[in-house]
Amino acid sequence: MAKPLEGIRVLDLTRVLAGPFCTMMLSDLGAEIVKVEAPVVGDDSRHFGPFRDGKSLYFLNVNRGKESICVDLKNAAGKKLLVDLARECDVVVENFRPGTMEKLGLGWDVLKAANPRLVYAAVSGFGHTGPDALKPAYDILVQARGGVMSITGWPDSPPTRVGLSMGDITAAVFAAVGVVAALYQRKETGLGQKVDVSMLDCQLAILENALVRFQVDGKAPEPLGTRHPTIAPFQAFKASDAWFAVAVGNDALWKAFCPAVGRADLFADERFRSNAGRVRNLHFLAPELEAVFVTKTADEWVAILEAAGVPAAPVASVDKVMKDRQLAARNMLVEAPDGSGGTVLIPGNPIKMESVPETPTRPGAPELGEHTEAVLARVLKLGGEAIARLKAEGALPS
Repeated sequence: MAKPLEGIRVLDLTRVLAGPFCTMMLSDLGAEIVKVEAPVVGDDSRHFGPFRDGKSLYFLNVNRGKESICVDLKNAAGKKLLVDLARECDVVVENFRPGTMEKLGLGWDVLKAANPRLVYAAVSGFGHTGPDALKPAYDILVQARGGVMSITGWPDSPPTRVGLSMGDITAAVFAAVGVVAALYQRKETGLGQKVDVSMLDCQLAILENALVRFQVDGKAPEPLGTRHPTIAPFQAFKASDAWFAVAVGNDALWKAFCPAVGRADLFADERFRSNAGRVRNLHFLAPELEAVFVTKTADEWVAILEAAGVPAAPVASVDKVMKDRQLAARNMLVEAPDGSGGTVLIPGNPIKMESVPETPTRPGAPELGEHTEAVLARVLKLGGEAIARLKAEGALPS
């Protein structure tokens, strides 16, 4: 069975994280990714650490398995070459600041005219419309402006950034969904369309129930540490040696939880009988549980609670995550060549499908411009003379 996106060719004009993560997802689902990079410099993330023998593992992590070509998009012949490539592709993905592609003469209107079936996905900080569309954006800015930082961290602590680039990654995932939806719709209409994804929009979209809580309570939600705002106990606790998380998601689990931790009396306490009561009275309940949990190790408590049917898990550091048996069973840590003769473990594909075979390895990241001549020969049927002419014209590095 073919992979779901096999036969789909993506012209990848992206760099750093949001765009490359999107095209990485499309690659994992079978799409052919032709990554267009600026000559000499390439994707900015080629220069981001960590490095191994001079090779960026940051770059490898989201660009493995792609083909790299170098085209000067400020050169007239380079612009024409890109339009020619867009004619032979199904999807273009870019994450420039809005207006950049238009200034290059390569905007959606130009590429749509060249290829009406093209799906054009644009990922940007604030989207292609609205009063702030042209502002520059980075992950921390959209986490800040989108409300995420205001509800992350501990009570009375300074605003806290989520410990990964949530702004970039959520935009990448939404963009990939938009691309797949547009490709599906193209089957009916025969036409492509523009997919406009804003990092800020995506932060609002993942605020879960914070918006409605504000409208009910009349008070902006604040950081709660590891607590859930409307379920209790649903948080991390300190055992005698380490932290672990408990998720008592309903009253039936509470009934099982209390005797499991040796506190059947808590179930009899009217303050804690319902979830609403436990949330309301958590300032009384939490100290009672903290005093219990410091009497055993985290592993002991997780085993006790799981035996009682209560969801619990250790709070794992990254080194322990890399040894997790469930992640190993799901092929979520795969090997890729690191460019120096060794290998590095990177995340596998979290989308498990019958048509996407699980393999223990992934291809490495391309060298800058490694596939330029091969791609032009395969996609545009250009011979040696034509490629030499493009080099002479400055469209390609010589």
